[in-house]
Amino acid sequence: MPPLHRHEFVATWEGMIAFGYSRKDDERSLIAFLQKFSDDDLMQLLSPRLSDQEIDSLVNLLMGLLKKHLSDGEYHRYFLKEAGRPNGESSSEGD
Repeated sequence: MPPLHRHEFVATWEGMIAFGYSRKDDERSLIAFLQKFSDDDLMQLLSPRLSDQEIDSLVNLLMGLLKKHLSDGEYHRYFLKEAGRPNGESSSEGD
């Protein structure tokens, strides 16, 4: 069974992480930055060094973006990786 979470973009992208040149470059840089940020080794090193307030702030920021930009179905399919929600379809609870 293939892994549920992938970080292929950062492993194959040859560009630099730079913001402010163009929307397209910003989007690619954001993907690479976040994939680098979520690296297992880095998270093992960084997470114990974060204060409770820093953890809360980061989680609140990311959850707020997910809630703002994803439907309920997309959240379950793409973030939670729950089966049975093809193409971001909503659950019976509604969006």
